[in-house]
Amino acid sequence: MSVLILQIIIKQWDKSQRTDAHVQLRANKADHFPLNFPPAFYALNQQCVIDQHGDDIQGNRLKYSLAANDSLLFDRFQISLVNNSLTYLGANSTISPQELENLDNQWLQYNYNWRYSIFESDRYYWLYEEVTLNAIHLKQLDELIFLNTKPAIIYNDISELDAIRKQT
Repeated sequence: MSVLILQIIIKQWDKSQRTDAHVQLRANKADHFPLNFPPAFYALNQQCVIDQHGDDIQGNRLKYSLAANDSLLFDRFQISLVNNSLTYLGANSTISPQELENLDNQWLQYNYNWRYSIFESDRYYWLYEEVTLNAIHLKQLDELIFLNTKPAIIYNDISELDAIRKQT
């Protein structure tokens, strides 16, 4: 039975953690892991494995759903369950979707960052985030796929956050 494997690594921080030391600490964290059950779990009638690592300061950070067109909406991505293609949807409607590659027997890594306005304890603050998605479609599950092979393609999204960071 074939399986779609989605591994998401989330690094979150606030404004007080933007020093060079904090940046270096985040950069030293891994961007791929073996699949361990739990925390990894099966979804969509065992057609998909979802494996989340890293921070989830607000809780319930990870969102996914099955769309009517036989595709999986996962974070900022759409994955066709018919032809196993990965499309980056972006963070808002002003960014046009970018069809990336097919996930059959090759894993792709997509990195992006963003920030959110959070209201907590009667105050607003910025929650910054760096996300890595590792994705592959295999004929059978391999828990070590992300350790034993390298990604076929690594995508890096340049967002508004990068522009803001360069100005400060």
